[in-house]
Amino acid sequence: SVCFSEVCGGEFSVLRSPQSVVFRDGSWPIPGERIPDVAALTMGFSVEEDLPWPGLAVGDLFHRPQATVLVTVKGVDKLPVKGLSYPIENAVPFSLDSVANAIHTLFSEETPVVLQLAPSEERVYMVGKANAVFEDLSVTLRQLRNRLFQDSSVLTSLPLSSLSRNNEVDLLFLSELQVLHDITNLLSRHKHLAKDHSPDLYSLELSGLEEVGKRYGEDSQQFKDASQILVDSLQKFADEMFNLYGGNAVVEVVAVKEFNAPLSRKTRSILQSSQSTKENPYNLAYPYNSDYSVIFNIVLWMMIGLALAVIVISYNLWNMDPGYDSIIYRMTNQKIRMD
Repeated sequence: SVCFSEVCGGEFSVLRSPQSVVFRDGSWPIPGERIPDVAALTMGFSVEEDLPWPGLAVGDLFHRPQATVLVTVKGVDKLPVKGLSYPIENAVPFSLDSVANAIHTLFSEETPVVLQLAPSEERVYMVGKANAVFEDLSVTLRQLRNRLFQDSSVLTSLPLSSLSRNNEVDLLFLSELQVLHDITNLLSRHKHLAKDHSPDLYSLELSGLEEVGKRYGEDSQQFKDASQILVDSLQKFADEMFNLYGGNAVVEVVAVKEFNAPLSRKTRSILQSSQSTKENPYNLAYPYNSDYSVIFNIVLWMMIGLALAVIVISYNLWNMDPGYDSIIYRMTNQKIRMD
């Protein structure tokens, strides 16, 4: 498949995946708006529309992964990570809200981890009993900066090369790597969250590399060093998350230069009733759900089966011979008592 630059603007990579989730090796482009559906299908959830993408095979339906980790890296078309990679067609913004809602609906009584985080935008979404563990996670820029200069920070272990501790752009990039380190550190201290029966979801959006490219230029040594540091950190993060979940986690990376359109979340309007009248002036019926035919067949044949069962049982009861039906009738027979 050929993907032109104006159509394809990124790359979808699978760093680690269990044997129950099968990704095929090929260069099939994946639509950017269907990436959440890939995450949902790998976790065993249903989607509204079929996904005709040959990169994802059926896999083992009875063994679903315990976690899905999706890291979005902005500012670069592709990253030289180890694993299968697919070009992204029509790189539009996406969110895993539908997957998060499915987890909360099906596993509300358990302790699933649902963590959606964009450090540079100070955007965080944590819901559920298990997320009390991640309350200590640094999410604001002030917290991230302070965390970098504490003990056991990534500044003591990463080869900074041409990056500087005194530049705000460099610190923003490094603080996002600190978030990756802190997530695995917190999870390793609370391993029971990775061993329960509820699936977990981690969605992280990193834009520090994009800011480094804007500040120094994409041909600069700082951008090259930052890219290499990010690749190594992502690979280490993927291996650690994969091992914490006992080899039963999917770790994916989306690298995108820039999105084609801003992210717009669906919100309800107080004028929804009046708007719906204008949008449907001819009073047409709503379109059927994709599951309509399945539900219709289940209800139809169940009702036919019950009706036939009632007819057969009623007929047999009406024509039943009491002498051959029960031992009570046989033992009260006069002929048997005389013998």
